[in-house]
Amino acid sequence: MLWIALHLPLLSLETFAATLPPGLSSTHPDSEPAVALVDVHHIVSANATALALGVKPGLKRATALALAPQIILGQAHATRDAQALQAVAHAALAFTPQVCIEPAAEADAAPHTVLLEVQASLRYFGGLAALRQRLHAALAPLGHRLHMACAATPLGAALLARVHREFDGADLPATRAALIKTPVWLLGPARAHWEALQGMGLRTIADLCSVPRAGLARRIGDQVLSELDRAMGRKPDPRVAIVPPPVFDARLELYARADTGEQLLHGAAVLLARLVAWLSAQHAFVRRFDVVMHHEQRMRRDARIEATTLQIALAEPSRDSAHLLALLRERLARLTLPAPTLDLSLHAEDIARRAPPNAELFPTPASEQDGLTRLIERLQARLGPEQLIRIAPTQDHRPERATVSRVADATMRPVRSRGGDAAAATSPKLRPVWLMHQPEPLRERDARPLLDGHVLQLLSGPERIETGWWDAGLVERDYYIAQQPGGALVWIYYARRPMPGRPNWFLQGRFA
Repeated sequence: MLWIALHLPLLSLETFAATLPPGLSSTHPDSEPAVALVDVHHIVSANATALALGVKPGLKRATALALAPQIILGQAHATRDAQALQAVAHAALAFTPQVCIEPAAEADAAPHTVLLEVQASLRYFGGLAALRQRLHAALAPLGHRLHMACAATPLGAALLARVHREFDGADLPATRAALIKTPVWLLGPARAHWEALQGMGLRTIADLCSVPRAGLARRIGDQVLSELDRAMGRKPDPRVAIVPPPVFDARLELYARADTGEQLLHGAAVLLARLVAWLSAQHAFVRRFDVVMHHEQRMRRDARIEATTLQIALAEPSRDSAHLLALLRERLARLTLPAPTLDLSLHAEDIARRAPPNAELFPTPASEQDGLTRLIERLQARLGPEQLIRIAPTQDHRPERATVSRVADATMRPVRSRGGDAAAATSPKLRPVWLMHQPEPLRERDARPLLDGHVLQLLSGPERIETGWWDAGLVERDYYIAQQPGGALVWIYYARRPMPGRPNWFLQGRFA
């Protein structure tokens, strides 16, 4: 077996930083602001900028503010961290069904490691190096610093990922050789006996393996040795794979209230990245999703404001986060918030499972249609679905009734002639793009039609159309393609039964 451990050492800080609006540090826009997390009035985590200012874990909140008045303090939140770690696990499920979350080393700590069993996936992805590269690319949109270690045992991979940024120990001897150099306190049960182990001079796993097991078990119990045996592959270590939920629901509490749609995009991008990870785990594409903005409630009794829901419907299922964010940006640009937004949530359950699109060297009709689909989706998101129309053919030979205007559908396909379609089979191949709203009468000179005072030259025709007797719209016409002196082509017809006092020739359309 081959396990890959994905350890996220800064998960808590990163999940809190994801709630911060962009450009929060206005004094130093090119540098990272000092950020720290607080639990029970003590600092539990701090980023590099905060550490450089002297803010370290264990300090009191007041002391941290005295050292760095500009520091951004957030509350540690285990649920927020669990949701972010779940998104990492969902992204990993796109590569193997055997994905599990490593329990925390301490009872009061949150887990920060995801494990993947990838032995059966190596051939499909082209080897371990290619698989690791694909993993990095899939996890990059989630915005986490990542430690990745490969080992022959799940616990061994989890321990090595905590001390190595990148490690490759594909077989059991390499895994054991690397583990004996790691600190003994990495073993969870050993933390409770750290002072005793240090007093005995047992600082690494190699030191632990050098002492008699019976005496060590009497002093510190069997839990440390049991965990050591699982890491070394001497004892079975079964794991239960996670199963992604059938419906996606995620919520994000914003650090500062958002008054405009543009301010919501940063938080929405975080939720969309997690949605894409869930879709990858399902090997699916989303058709429709809802973004819900939970507003700040006013103090007045009659000002109770319900949440605002935006429903984003796609013509073609997708899991392209950039495309989904672009559609959401267009919708938010047209939205006026009734009150400031404090929380964002995203819900999706309408999905389609199908094979991902193949990469293409040259454009094909399918890829060109995808481009048209995305263009229509963006225009509808910006202008509204009812503001975009298209021309659709109807079963009528009369040119002025041969098409109707309908609301644009991004899934429309080019109309093709079918043998059983009489109108399509008998329609001429050459038709002008621009038809007059009503046929315009033309003057005559010596029985020849005039346009703008010039005689038209008939190039082709006649093409006879006789129809409409059933609805009092009878037409009997002979159509011609004619040329103006300047070379422009027009479409005209001769009324075979003109009304008394009316001209015989009419202009029906112009060729582009």
